[in-house]
Amino acid sequence: MRPTGRTIYEVSIQSVGSLTALRHREPTTTFFSNLRKAVDAITAELAFNGWPPKVNYTAVYRGIKLRGVYGCDFDVAGTRVFRIKVVPRILNPALPRLGIDESPVK
Repeated sequence: MRPTGRTIYEVSIQSVGSLTALRHREPTTTFFSNLRKAVDAITAELAFNGWPPKVNYTAVYRGIKLRGVYGCDFDVAGTRVFRIKVVPRILNPALPRLGIDESPVK
């Protein structure tokens, strides 16, 4: 049986915590065709902006396998600043049959 769709990975960054009232930002969502590319982009952006390297491929892979989603919060002095979430999505899923049966007259 052929797979019905292709998995892509949705990476979203959402501001959380009390700092959102001071600096409101809309959530950012980016899609990647490959989990390795998604994790590499996250770690590069975190390093570029001076955040600790809390995200790695193994943690993301295991989180997705066990829970269907990976999430990681980043904080400064005990105050949460933003959350990274990685979710697998199916691109071009199989169309449902909509509950319509085959016509009895042919």
